[in-house]
Amino acid sequence: MTEGTKADKGKEELSHLDEQGRVRMVDVGGRPVSDRQATASGSVRLSPAAAAAVGTNRVAKGDVLEICRVAGIMAAKHTPELIPLCHPISISHVAVAAELSPDSGRILLHATVRCRDATGVEMEALTAVAVAALTVIDMIKSIDPWAEIGELHLEAKSGGRSGPVTRPPRSLSGDT
Repeated sequence: MTEGTKADKGKEELSHLDEQGRVRMVDVGGRPVSDRQATASGSVRLSPAAAAAVGTNRVAKGDVLEICRVAGIMAAKHTPELIPLCHPISISHVAVAAELSPDSGRILLHATVRCRDATGVEMEALTAVAVAALTVIDMIKSIDPWAEIGELHLEAKSGGRSGPVTRPPRSLSGDT
């Protein structure tokens, strides 16, 4: 990390710890309410047989792409029940896209979440993609028990103190 990033701050500046070092939920009550949006993405790598089954809609449990989209939408709405210090917020919109990329043998997943609140929706977008990916694995595990979730990350966010932020490109070595 570069100097001056959140990861470089000392323990006394960690927002989720109280004076005794115990975990606490941050009080966002004094923050201004603003329009917020976050987009996350990820993928699931499939075997050729699983990719073919998804592409021809021949998976015993049903339409993988549609069911994983619905699972992602549901998951975004339940994020505070899954992530311990995540605030319950009033989500105004969730969109989850799932697309089979036959050339790469991957299902590409994208989620965008919006709200008007005092805290952001990054965790909701990431949770939507993560649960959509897990749903894909559940649905195709009889065809491909070794399917692999990858590349789960935040793409962009807007609103709040930081304003609009877009993920910088990464090199193949993993450096920023």
